[in-house]
Amino acid sequence: MNSYKNPLEERYSSEEMLFNFSHNNKFQNWRKLWIALAEIEKDLGLEITDEQIAELKANAENIDYDKAAEYEKKFRHDVMAHVHAYGDVAPSAKGIIHLGATSAFVGDNTDLIQIRDGLLILKKKLVNVMKNLSDFAIQYKDLPTLGFTHFQPAQLTTVGKRATLWLQSLVLDIEELDFFLETLRFRGVKGTTGTAASFLELFNGDYSKVKHLDKELSKRFGFEKVFGVSGQTYDRKIDAKVVALLGNIAQSAHKFTNDLRLLQNLKEIEEPFEKNQIGSSAMAYKRNPMRSERIGALAKYVMSLTTSSAMVASTQWFERTLDDSANKRLTIPQAFLAVDAILLIWNNIMNGIVVYPNRINKHIMDELPFMATEYIIMEEVKAGGDRQEIHEVIRVHSMEASKQVKVEGKENDLIERILNDDSLKLDKSKLKEVLDPKNFIGFAPIQTEEFIANEVQPIIDQNKDLIGLEADLKV
Repeated sequence: MNSYKNPLEERYSSEEMLFNFSHNNKFQNWRKLWIALAEIEKDLGLEITDEQIAELKANAENIDYDKAAEYEKKFRHDVMAHVHAYGDVAPSAKGIIHLGATSAFVGDNTDLIQIRDGLLILKKKLVNVMKNLSDFAIQYKDLPTLGFTHFQPAQLTTVGKRATLWLQSLVLDIEELDFFLETLRFRGVKGTTGTAASFLELFNGDYSKVKHLDKELSKRFGFEKVFGVSGQTYDRKIDAKVVALLGNIAQSAHKFTNDLRLLQNLKEIEEPFEKNQIGSSAMAYKRNPMRSERIGALAKYVMSLTTSSAMVASTQWFERTLDDSANKRLTIPQAFLAVDAILLIWNNIMNGIVVYPNRINKHIMDELPFMATEYIIMEEVKAGGDRQEIHEVIRVHSMEASKQVKVEGKENDLIERILNDDSLKLDKSKLKEVLDPKNFIGFAPIQTEEFIANEVQPIIDQNKDLIGLEADLKV
């Protein structure tokens, strides 16, 4: 308890994402890369024995972290520290570990594996958010609600149609995520400055063997695409792009939670509130939107990291500098861990979100009379009235009704004023029928159905094996 602990690990992120960026996963991948390198080099004719490879495989998970730390303190080089630690437990293979490779061989390729696997972990959670939101949208596609522009009352929409706006952002995000995965390249085997000069010696100038080594190793780790050229490292724009992608998901989540927090203040929709949950240590009645606020806090952090990765990508010198290393160790894992937590919380919210139709309807009826004035004017003109005179009558009634609402704190009585005005000739019984909120929602229900059917459901169907997720909060 006397040292700092990362809240992303202690409080927020899932075990699977924490494992993805764990020491064990990282350094076991280093050893898998060294084993694959040795196997392919042996197949290409280098003097590496089956016994050496067998000893490497037998000790792939036998990592002495204390010994590696001792070596790193001595060498000030993390890769060489682990080469020596591996050689200690696989002595017969010590001389062929890392043969022809440079540090970025294990470092960069492992980073790319973790980025790919991290995105696959996030994709499952993202698809489940989309499924939950689409179910919510369909359930409430016909429920009228007051629309807002500038957070001022505007034309009606529906609760389900509003949910499609949140979904639209996620459609853009998952399209970007899928494109990133489809085009992600492995660094492969490139040498110290990207020229593969060390392999020129190993393979006696046979470039075809270097090409085979590069592609075969990449395929073994699930990458069909390989960088055609590189310096010592893969292009750091990969890091900037993936953190930007994570930042985009964070933006979508933050937009949702901003809306939800406003709706919770209006008492129209609430995030889950558990039986024993305490909203405030002082005010016992409070139901604070802590889940939404937590997403907002984490989203701000992720968005701030996009600048960091962009600066690293733009300031690399020639074939390699090391001013990216410490930044990468911090930025990429923490961006993934934070978005992982965001999506877990979002799913948790959707699993218990509460809608209050009566409250929603009350807010509609506070404003709907004003929205109906255009219809009333047109109906009066049809009945033979003068448009300008009618407009003035309606304007006066509207101002009085508005005063009653804002100054006196009473209900909106505009319709009653109009019904009681004998100078107006419109069919009073028809006016009451017209004031059904569903007459003011436009094409919202069918727009919701079409959007879900045409753009969201295909994504869910394509990823149906990902549906189903435990989304309990750690704290």
